[in-house]
Amino acid sequence: MAQTKTLSNFKSRLAGGGARNNLFEVTLPSFPGAASDFWGEGENESNTKMAFLCKAAQLPASTVAEIPVAFRGRQLKVAGERTFDPWTVTIINDEDFGLRTSFEAWMNKLSKLNDATGVTNPTSYMTNAYVKQLGRGSKPFAEDNSGGESSVLRTYKFYDIWPTNVSAIQLSYDTEGTIEEFDVTFAVQYFTIGESEESGSSDDQQGTIQ
Repeated sequence: MAQTKTLSNFKSRLAGGGARNNLFEVTLPSFPGAASDFWGEGENESNTKMAFLCKAAQLPASTVAEIPVAFRGRQLKVAGERTFDPWTVTIINDEDFGLRTSFEAWMNKLSKLNDATGVTNPTSYMTNAYVKQLGRGSKPFAEDNSGGESSVLRTYKFYDIWPTNVSAIQLSYDTEGTIEEFDVTFAVQYFTIGESEESGSSDDQQGTIQ
């Protein structure tokens, strides 16, 4: 027999009223060797712009491949290697082209447009990034939103990422009522999962995976 569930039962299990897809923030603390040409001494401004103008991202998937081992006409599936999918964000383009300029310069550092030369030391073109799932209240499960801040429910920290693609921006006389956007796709070495803004520290990793 299964117990009949009521809306009141369901409400008590839906912590915080449910996480919302449109409450998130993406931060990219540095654009290796690229942002300084555009932002000058105000390089933190690039990270502030990223937090406001990054309109779409993903909480990353986690994939562990299976290895089938044959045994007497059957297959035993054992755990294989973990892989990390590319990570894509969507950026709103404003009239100073600040973020697009920084991403284009970053990619030019990897492989120059005119002669295909580029840096060879990975530490000079890789950086970390964060995507944070925000809550509706000033703290998780809040009964009000006093304090004017949003809680950080979960933080994914991406390690040693670098851009593999900056998408085209389509131009057309027929386009009306829209603002330009473009996608940036990153190669990801790995990520960690935490519950604070600095995912990756020992106190954030309890009960989570790396």
